[in-house]
Amino acid sequence: MSVTQQYLLDTYRAQRLGEAAPPQPGAHDWQVVREWRDRREFRAVLAGRPAHGRTRQALGRWLRLRPRF
Repeated sequence: MSVTQQYLLDTYRAQRLGEAAPPQPGAHDWQVVREWRDRREFRAVLAGRPAHGRTRQALGRWLRLRPRF
């Protein structure tokens, strides 16, 4: 069963039972990404590592090393 089919089935059941409809698939993806990032930064602080800028620095190094045409 696909995600869309499961969502439609859950929506139908909620409607029949008079309950609130479930959130659409993918509705909270960005919230999950933010929470994952916050948790990663928190664990970095606990471990004594810098919490910010690691990804940006890595991307900057990668972009500087790329050959330009």
